[in-house]
Amino acid sequence: MTNSAYSTLLDHLKTTSALEQIGGVLMWDQEVMMPRKGNAQRSEQNAALETTIHARNTDPRLPDWFDSIDENALDAVGKVNLAEAKKSYARATKIPADLAEELARVTSASQQAWADARAASDFAAFAPTLEKVLDLRRQEAACLADGGDLYDALLDDYEPGAKSGPLAELLGRLRPGLTELRGAIADKGAKVPSIKGEFGADVQMAVANRLASAFDYDWDAGRIDLAVHPFSSGNNNDSRITTRVDPKNVFNCFYSTVHEVGHSKYEQGMPEDLAMQPAGKYASMGVHESQSRMLENQIGRSRAFCEWMFGVMRDEMGDFGLKDGEELYRAANRVESGFIRTEADELHYNLHVLLRFELERALIRDELQVADLEAAWNDNFKRDFGVDVPDSAHGVLQDVHWAVGLFGYFPTYSLGNIYAGELFAKMQDDMPTLDEDFSKGDTSNALAWLGENVHQKAHLSAPEQIIADAVGHKPSEKPLFAYLERKFTDLYDL
Repeated sequence: MTNSAYSTLLDHLKTTSALEQIGGVLMWDQEVMMPRKGNAQRSEQNAALETTIHARNTDPRLPDWFDSIDENALDAVGKVNLAEAKKSYARATKIPADLAEELARVTSASQQAWADARAASDFAAFAPTLEKVLDLRRQEAACLADGGDLYDALLDDYEPGAKSGPLAELLGRLRPGLTELRGAIADKGAKVPSIKGEFGADVQMAVANRLASAFDYDWDAGRIDLAVHPFSSGNNNDSRITTRVDPKNVFNCFYSTVHEVGHSKYEQGMPEDLAMQPAGKYASMGVHESQSRMLENQIGRSRAFCEWMFGVMRDEMGDFGLKDGEELYRAANRVESGFIRTEADELHYNLHVLLRFELERALIRDELQVADLEAAWNDNFKRDFGVDVPDSAHGVLQDVHWAVGLFGYFPTYSLGNIYAGELFAKMQDDMPTLDEDFSKGDTSNALAWLGENVHQKAHLSAPEQIIADAVGHKPSEKPLFAYLERKFTDLYDL
C-alpha cells in the first residue's frame, strides 16, 4: 500500500505544480506581453486558477494518502516530498477558499493600479488598492499564525522556518557598519568616473545578451524581455527573465540582467529528475537571492570581471566616456545615496531592504496604516540616507512587491547578501585563481561550484543547512561585511 499511496500522492503533487507553473506563465505574460485592457480578464483567470490549486492543496484524500505511506520506506527525496506535502496541506486548509480566490483576483488587478500610480508618482491614487491587498494578507496571516506573529506567518512562505525577531537582529547588525562606511566615503569626497552619453534599447540589450551568455544562460531554456520591474519567472527548462532600459543609466539594464540571470541559473540548474516535485524546488528566497546577488556583485562588479566587461561595452557602445576596465570598475561601484533600491550600490542596498522590512512588518502588525506609509517611508529614508525623497515614484511606489501582496519577501534580499558573502568567501578559498577566470569573462568554474553546492541541492535540506554544508559553518553576516569593508576601503582609499 505504501508504494501505491506514495505514487498517487506524487502524481497529485506534480499536477498541482504544473498548475502553479501555469500561474507563473500568466504572471510573466501580464508583465511583458498582455494588452492593457486584458487586466480585468487576467484577474478572473488568476482567481479561477488559484481556486483550482487551493482545491487540490486541500483535497480530502490527502490525509488518507499520508496515513497510508510508511515514511521509513521512503528515500531522502520521498521523505522531503511527503513532509512538504503535509506542510502545504496544513497551510492550505487554514485558508478559506474564497479568501485564496479573492487574494489572487485583487493582487492581479493591483499590478496595473500600481504601474499607473508609479508612472504618475501618485501614492494617494494607489493607497485604496494597497489597503485591500494589505487587509487580505492580514486575514491570510491571521489564518496561518494560530495566534502567533502575523508577519512570521507570511515570512515562512519565502524563508521557511525563519522568524522575524532573529532575522531583524541579524540584518540590524549590518546597519552600524554600513552607515559608518558610507559616511567615511562621503567625507572622502572622491571623484568617481562616470559613463557619458545616452544609449538606446538595442545597444543596451546587445550588451545585456552578451553578459547573460557570459554567465552561461541557457537560451534554449529562457529568454530576456523588457518590463517595468525586472524579474525572473519559471522553472527548469523554461526560466525567463526581464530587465529594463534607461538611456541615461546603462548599469540599470546591465546589472539587472546579471541579477535575474543569477535567479534563472539557479532554476535551470535544479536536478531534472526532481522537476515538478516539492524536493526539486528552490530552498528559499534567501538562497535564491544569494545566487543573483553574487553574480551581480561579487562577480559582476569585481575588478577582474569589469576588465572583460569593458571590452564588451566598447564593442557594442563605442566611446562611453571611460578609458579602461579600472575606470569601469570604479564607476560600477560608485557609492551614493540614490533613491532606487534596484540601482543601489552594495552599501546602500541593505539599508534599502532594512527600511522596507521594518515598514512592512509594522503594516502587517497593524502598527502602521497605509495612510501614514508614505510619510513613514520618507522619514526613515532621511534617517538612513541623509536626503529627502523627491516624489512617490522615487520612494514608496518604486517596488511592485506590496502591490502583489509579497509581504515578508523583502528581508530575503539581505539574507541573500549574507549567504552570498559566505558562499563567495568559501568559493575563493577553494579556487584562488577565480579572478583570472573573471578577467576573461569565464564564469564556468564559479558556476560549477554553485551548481554542486547549491543548485543541485534544490529543496533537499533546510535553507540555512544548505549554506552551512557549503561553507562548513553556520552562516553569519561577518564575511559579507568583511568583503564590503575590504572592497570599498580599497576603492576609496580610506
